[in-house]
Amino acid sequence: MRRVVITGIGTVNALAQDVPGTFAALAAGRCGIGALTFRDADRLSVRIGAEVRDWAPDLPAARMPLYDRVTQYALVAGAEAMAMAGLDLGLGPRGGVILGTAAGGISTWEDSYRAVFAEGKSRVSPLVVPRLMHNAPASHLSMAYGLQGPVFSVSSACASANHAMGLALQQIRAGVADVMLTGGSEAMLCFGGVKAWEGLRVLAPDACRPFSLGRKGMVIGDGAGVLVFEAEDHARARGAKILAEVAGFGMTADAGDIVAPDPDGAARAMLAALADARMAAGDVSYINAHGTGTLANDRSEAAAIRQVFGTTPPPVSSTKAMHGHAIGATGALEAVACLLALTQGVLPPTIGHQADDPDCPLDVVPNLARQARVGAVLSNAFAFGGLNAVLAFRSA
Repeated sequence: MRRVVITGIGTVNALAQDVPGTFAALAAGRCGIGALTFRDADRLSVRIGAEVRDWAPDLPAARMPLYDRVTQYALVAGAEAMAMAGLDLGLGPRGGVILGTAAGGISTWEDSYRAVFAEGKSRVSPLVVPRLMHNAPASHLSMAYGLQGPVFSVSSACASANHAMGLALQQIRAGVADVMLTGGSEAMLCFGGVKAWEGLRVLAPDACRPFSLGRKGMVIGDGAGVLVFEAEDHARARGAKILAEVAGFGMTADAGDIVAPDPDGAARAMLAALADARMAAGDVSYINAHGTGTLANDRSEAAAIRQVFGTTPPPVSSTKAMHGHAIGATGALEAVACLLALTQGVLPPTIGHQADDPDCPLDVVPNLARQARVGAVLSNAFAFGGLNAVLAFRSA
């Protein structure tokens, strides 16, 4: 079975629009959550989010009508990842793209509905479907870099990016491709996107405080994370710098409730990732938690972690308190945070922590980043629908 490594990463998120800025913000415990600025935000009950601000992407003006923000984020993050990996355009059928997204081009949907229902227009742009379709980010990345192998999108709510990365790992292991661009992109911060989440009553009005006593819920974020997964033999043959190994992947379904999490399903996914990586629980130095900041999720995840790791699990943090919950892209942003731990020995903190919750007995790296020797990490994603996806990364 081919060993798979990471040779490039790129990101756009509320903290920064590149990897160096994101690494610096995560290490400093900076918060990217603030007042929402999009149209009609004043009509919402919850008016905070982790927006990508001052967005002016360096993309061809002639092609911008084709790109919803979800695609713009993916293209910019993908360009950074490809440049870091030092890859050219010659991969053809040996390269592919698998990206996760939960909502696709939701702003395009909203603008079109406004035009027809609110403004009384009788037609919409002929580019609406190409803009809003979930596979648009993956397809545009494939066209930008001539990647003619497996190219598709994955939509499994908050586990989308982790599922996408797990499938990309499997494509390379199986010999179908040598290089895969993978991760996720999301641009859900618009009036309709936030209004839908308001209906669930899971949004915090002030801040995201994962695992903290008194937490009030999650905060939505936007952005993208794109990683270059590459067969180790292919990377070494071209002299590429290897950042980390993609060691294992596990996915399970609760087959229980459409929204309520089940600790057993999450635990089984972590155990599956460890088994796939041929790792023991004691090999893990850090866990990037799903850690949404809701009462139910954090309690369930803490129970699952202790089920797998016993009474002394490794440090666990949720970076969603900084970059928000980017839904289908969140696993990709958190993979970038895992790379910070693996390459620089910095455990990103769980900011906003006010007091320990007896129902979440974990070392959550509260408020301040921590230096540590990190050999292997897990990155958790647990989605509505009872879908669990966990990745294991190991130092190069």
